[in-house]
Amino acid sequence: MATARFPGKSADVAAANWTAPAPGRPLCVNGTPWILYLLEECVDNIWEYCSVVIGLISMFCFLLSTLPQVYEAYRNGKVEEAMSLGFLLFLFSGDLTSFAGCYLTSQLPIQVVTVVFYIFTDLILISQFLYYKIKNSCSRKNPMLKWMCFMWCGAASLVLLALPKLIIDDSRSLDTQSPATSKSVEITGYICGYLASVFYLCSRFPQLYKNFQRQSTEGTSYLLFALAMMGNGTYGLSVIVVLPALRGSKQTFIIKHLAWLIGSLGVLILDFLVTAQFIIYKKNVPAKKSSALLSVPEVEPLLCEEEELSVL
Repeated sequence: MATARFPGKSADVAAANWTAPAPGRPLCVNGTPWILYLLEECVDNIWEYCSVVIGLISMFCFLLSTLPQVYEAYRNGKVEEAMSLGFLLFLFSGDLTSFAGCYLTSQLPIQVVTVVFYIFTDLILISQFLYYKIKNSCSRKNPMLKWMCFMWCGAASLVLLALPKLIIDDSRSLDTQSPATSKSVEITGYICGYLASVFYLCSRFPQLYKNFQRQSTEGTSYLLFALAMMGNGTYGLSVIVVLPALRGSKQTFIIKHLAWLIGSLGVLILDFLVTAQFIIYKKNVPAKKSSALLSVPEVEPLLCEEEELSVL
């Protein structure tokens, strides 16, 4: 399964390159060794090779996309004013359904680890949002709040570190199921993939409205959306590039990937709108700063007059 957040192996492409194991004969003829080892995918032509490389670039962009926002939230300390909780929850829901689809369709270990990392960064962003919202709403400092946040992040980290191993071991039992059961499980997995695309697509609307409502993008890292744009763009490109190498029906291949392509390209278009907001609302920042600076000198004379009256 391939989703808008991570690329998957395509059985339509890979199946034609596999050969039956025989004594003294390799399993994959003319395949690229590192791709065979890392992705268990037999790649023996330039189109498939480019598709895999571009897909890995897409995965790498998504892996890095949320980290700049984590730092920006830590630096700014007012993430609850800049980020929409709806955006974070939709993103988290998309990654959870991607994880369910990844498990049900018995995806590769690298994909399981990747989607678990996405969930981990989502939890950090949501935890930061709630932490600063509670902290900034309280009139006095609460040291217990910080310790509770650290304990929550530590416990979530331990669970998520152990989760890939448990899922990979358990997913092997799915392969031994009857064909009818296996088919229904696989269909459920693909439905989860469709839902994930819908969640990713819906995630941008709350943030677009939040920026419009504030007339500002201050406190939001543009790298979050720039890397997501690169990830979605390269994912779509990785699917298109492999088309000349297909030995089966191109139409069937496109239909199987249509939901994720719509999700990726839809999010890409919405991220262009977010980019436009960053450009437009950036002009408002100097105006706010200049108005704040102009208001400072007006206070000092008033204070001076009050001091002179008190002396008299």
